[in-house]
Amino acid sequence: MTNLPISRFPVPNLESLPDDLRERILAVQQKAGFVPNVFLALAHRPDECRAFFDYHDALMLRPPSGPQGLTKGEKEMIVVATSGANRCLYCVVAHGAILRIYEKKPLIADQIAVNHRKADITPRQRAMLDFAMKVCTASHTIEYSDHDALRAHVGSDDDIWDIGAITAF
Repeated sequence: MTNLPISRFPVPNLESLPDDLRERILAVQQKAGFVPNVFLALAHRPDECRAFFDYHDALMLRPPSGPQGLTKGEKEMIVVATSGANRCLYCVVAHGAILRIYEKKPLIADQIAVNHRKADITPRQRAMLDFAMKVCTASHTIEYSDHDALRAHVGSDDDIWDIGAITAF
């Protein structure tokens, strides 16, 4: 197996990063036990790296928008399903680990990454992932009826926004 670099662009050393980015990345390392390669690759352009972190946090860490809002586990389901469709093994593995923790189901991430339609999830979650997969693989075919069908399962248009935004991210 060839050991390829994580990026075709320069990857800075943690020590050379601005203090705020270094601290943020080290906090992730402390919590996760490793530094995700995507952080190191994006650190090549610090302003964009900060924007990535900020957008990630705005989408993934924001509390549910209401009693039916998306849970952290459901947000991770979206990432795992769409990462499977995009064949991003790195994201399937990393977000799959988080999903297993949130949902307390050891097989859930594998099921969702391979075929969410066969996964042990609720009808609401299946509808959410159906919509996310359509955004991911056939966004040009989305119609108002897709929103209407999803709205029957989720709490609000904010939840539909979140599903689309997480998928796009």
